[in-house]
Amino acid sequence: MPLMPKRVKYRKSQRGSRRGKATRGNSVVFGEYGLQSLQRGWIDGKQIEAARVAGGRVLRGEGRYWIRIFPHKAVSKKPLETRMGKGKGEIDKWVAVVKPGTVLFEIGGVDEDVAKDAFRKQAAKLPLKVKMIKRRHGA
Repeated sequence: MPLMPKRVKYRKSQRGSRRGKATRGNSVVFGEYGLQSLQRGWIDGKQIEAARVAGGRVLRGEGRYWIRIFPHKAVSKKPLETRMGKGKGEIDKWVAVVKPGTVLFEIGGVDEDVAKDAFRKQAAKLPLKVKMIKRRHGA
């Protein structure tokens, strides 16, 4: 089941701006290693779920795992071969808005090579370029 909010204040949202870099959620907080985005874009709830499953298979129950993004934004789409007008289309999917620097996933309690392998499998499921980062202690 793809991720989506339980309820929202407004049913449909506008596209919004994706400018700038992430000022919040851009450092590893919970685990030891993180997967950080290098590009901006939307990540669909199904893509987040696919990445979660791919990472979980590598970890096999070891360590802890955190998902740092959630799809709050509704994206609507009109049906194919529909004439213009007649209002905005129905909700097609839910997406998380990701800016460069946003930490998408975190892993703790495992070796670095295991985390690197898990993040490599997850990166294949995501539509953005990403890199692995380590937690900075004392900062």
